[in-house]
Amino acid sequence: MISKVKNAMTTLVGGMMPHGHHHHHSGNGQNCGHDGGLPPRFPYGRPDFLDLTPELLQYSTEHASRPVLTLKRDSRLPWRTGYAEVINAGKSMLNEDQASCEKLFVRKPSGKHRNSTMLEDSGDGTGIPLQYWGVFDGHAGSGAAIMASKLLHRIIRDRLGEIAHLLENPSSPLPICLAKNGSPYQAETKKGSVQEPENADAVSDSAVRFHMEKAVSLESLIMGVIENAFKQMDELIEKEKASYTISGGCCAIAAIHLMGKLYVANAGDSRSIIVRNDEIIPMSNEFTPESERQRLQYLGFLRPELLGNEFTHIEFPRRIQHSELGKKMLFRDHTMNGWAYKTIVEDDLKFPLIYGEGKKARVMATIGVTRGLGDHELKVYNSNIYIKPFLSCCPEVIVYNMAEHKHGPDDVLIMGTDGLWDVTTDRDAANAVSNFLSCCDPSDPMRYTLAAQDLLMRSRGVLKERGWRLPNDRLGSGDDITVFVIPLAEHEQETT
Repeated sequence: MISKVKNAMTTLVGGMMPHGHHHHHSGNGQNCGHDGGLPPRFPYGRPDFLDLTPELLQYSTEHASRPVLTLKRDSRLPWRTGYAEVINAGKSMLNEDQASCEKLFVRKPSGKHRNSTMLEDSGDGTGIPLQYWGVFDGHAGSGAAIMASKLLHRIIRDRLGEIAHLLENPSSPLPICLAKNGSPYQAETKKGSVQEPENADAVSDSAVRFHMEKAVSLESLIMGVIENAFKQMDELIEKEKASYTISGGCCAIAAIHLMGKLYVANAGDSRSIIVRNDEIIPMSNEFTPESERQRLQYLGFLRPELLGNEFTHIEFPRRIQHSELGKKMLFRDHTMNGWAYKTIVEDDLKFPLIYGEGKKARVMATIGVTRGLGDHELKVYNSNIYIKPFLSCCPEVIVYNMAEHKHGPDDVLIMGTDGLWDVTTDRDAANAVSNFLSCCDPSDPMRYTLAAQDLLMRSRGVLKERGWRLPNDRLGSGDDITVFVIPLAEHEQETT
């Protein structure tokens, strides 16, 4: 087994495109699953808002020229959002990134839908307005990314609909309990109310519960809805794989604007930043084998059966040789940020759960991200060890209160897949967008799309004899790149 993993890792690291990186290595194809002739859940395509003709869709897959796709001049996405995308330089046949941008309305579910998921569009324009942007970076196929781009926003809307009566009264305290019909439910004691005990030594259970009630904000309730929507999306992918072909998995990042606040939910290594008055405000953190080392190691420690008796949750600075048994080597486990020495034993010869460094770090020598949707059938190369238990679908949600700041026309949220951020720093991206917007007519409806296009082309680079190159002759990004540039001032114009 170890030799097979080593061979897979050698193929992965040695065969990587120098200007990009694979999220995981599918080996002999086993990790992609066997569809048995099942139809795809959704056919391959580019985002609906691009309105591509069949000819343009075919043109978009040309790896040699890597054409940049942008919105049409007459497109009107919410808030005049800018968008641009480009396919990779050859690491996958199709563009595995996907995106969606929607204006939705949150409303109470009708009687017939109260206990079900309403994945259809209501379409009547009533309810609490919600703006949504999503970017999905697929790997080992585009199936999971396409499905998430079609459905995640609807799941979020429907779950928010279940608490619409609370959203409509944001100043009211949140009830701790809801009855089956969704109305507030007040738990009572046998006497009908919670009372202070006469004897401090005889505290009743109800009184304890009363004193331990936590204040829950509406903001945290919305965050919980978004977190659970990601989980539901992941469960839906797993469930529908029994009936459809849904290839691979995807990193997912979504921005939801609701009631004056921007909620950015990230599961993966895509990234989002706000640029406001030349200040950079990070709105996400990347989840990689290195950033989540301790979580992964702790799971391996708690459930060693998930390691298949082939991996160790302990990390060493390098692979252990058999001749080093009994010697002392630096190590660290899930309890440690620093390093210490331990005596090498037989179990330490197993392959490390996390192998490699930086962009080459992999979980079980297979996948380079630790959060996302899908990947339910992903296994270690040539084995029956599933990797999904280590991959979390839960996003981190960061909240930005729009009402606390005055935004100018050049203040934006930049959201993109790792194809952008692999070669572009936060500061470089902010400067590129700010400088471009400062030269544009503020009334031009395409200014944000043109800024997205400019940023994308700076990261892709220009094709030269030695590949795609940036102006300083560094390697450009060879990965799929997807970029949203979202103007924040549009929120204020929309509400005035």
